[in-house]
Amino acid sequence: MSVEVPGHTYDATIGVGLLERAGEHLPELARSETAFVMADPTVADLYLGPLTRGLEGRALHVVHLGVPEGEAAKSLQTMSAVQRQLAIQEAHRDDVVVALGGGSVGDLAGFVAATYMRGVPFVQVPTTLTAQVDASIGGKTAVNLPEGKNLVGAFHQPVGVLADVSTLTTLPDREFRSGLAEVAKYALTLDADLLGLLERELPEILARAPGVMEILVARCVRAKAHVVSTDERDTGDRLVLNYGHTLGHALERLDAFGGRSHGEAIAIGMVFAARLAEAMELAPSGLVGRHVRLLASLGLEPDQRLPPADEVLAAMRLDKKYAGGVRFVLLEDVGHPRVVEGVPEDVLRASLKEMGAEG
Repeated sequence: MSVEVPGHTYDATIGVGLLERAGEHLPELARSETAFVMADPTVADLYLGPLTRGLEGRALHVVHLGVPEGEAAKSLQTMSAVQRQLAIQEAHRDDVVVALGGGSVGDLAGFVAATYMRGVPFVQVPTTLTAQVDASIGGKTAVNLPEGKNLVGAFHQPVGVLADVSTLTTLPDREFRSGLAEVAKYALTLDADLLGLLERELPEILARAPGVMEILVARCVRAKAHVVSTDERDTGDRLVLNYGHTLGHALERLDAFGGRSHGEAIAIGMVFAARLAEAMELAPSGLVGRHVRLLASLGLEPDQRLPPADEVLAAMRLDKKYAGGVRFVLLEDVGHPRVVEGVPEDVLRASLKEMGAEG
C-alpha cells in the first residue's frame, strides 16, 4: 500500500517471505551501489543472510553495520560511530541505508540517513510487531538524550518499507505482546473495527498465524498512512498517534529505558489517559474498564505501580509535545480521539494516585 506525504510517496509492502525477495519490492535506486544494513547481533544472525540474498538480486553490495540492541542503539555516540563507518567505507549520496530490526534501529538508521551528507535514501525492514505496525511508517527518526526520549531527530521518510510478518515468529513473547499495545492504540483511537478483529481472532493473533498477522499489520499501517498523509510534521491530526505516549515515554525515561518495554509503558499510558477522560467527563464511565480488559487479553499489565507523582509530572513536562502545559490525547469514546491541552495538575495527580503513584 502507498504512504503519501507532500512531495513523496513510497510503498509499504506486507507479506510472508519478503526478505529473500527484497530486490523485487524495492523502488528504483538509481546509482546505488552499496546497501549499508544496520542491525543488532541477534537480528543479524537471524535475518541478515536472507536480506543480503534479496538485495544482491538488485546488484547491491551489502555491508553490515552492527549496532547495540534496543534503546542502547539510540544514542549520539552510536550515531557518530555509524556515520564515521559510512565515511570510512566511502558511502556516497546515492547509496542506501537499510534498517533491519525493531523500532530502535529504525529510528537510528533513519536519523543517520537524514544527516549523513545532508540526506541519503533509506529503507525500513522492520522485524518486530511494534516496528511493523507503527515505527517504520511516517518518517520520524531520532536518538535519545539522558534527559528524554527522541529529543534529537528529524523527519526523513524512507523510500520503502518491507514488513515480513514471518519474522514475528522469532520474537520473544514479551516483545511480541509489547507490539500488541501499539495495535491496541490503533483499535482504540482510529479503527474501532480492529477491536472486533482482536476479539474474534485473539487465539490466532497470539499464535502469530501469518494470515491474520498480515491483516492486522496492514490495518494498522493503513490507519497510520492516512494520518501521516494529512500531517507529516506532527502538528495536528498526527498527534492522535501519541495516545498513551505522554505518560508512556515519561515512564521509559524514569526507567532509564531499561525497565518496562515500550508497549508495557504505553499500555499504562493508555489506561491513564482513559482515567483522565472519565475524570474530566469527556468520556462515559466504562472506558477505563474497556481498556483494562482489552490490554489484559493481550497479555499486558496496565495496573503496574508507578513512580512518585512529582517525578512522573516532571518527566512529562519534557515531552516534545509540551506547549505551555502537558498535552494529552484523550478519547471521547472508542474511535473518537481529541487533543486536550492544559489538563489541570490536580486531575493528573489524582489519576496518578489512583494508579498507585505516591504524592
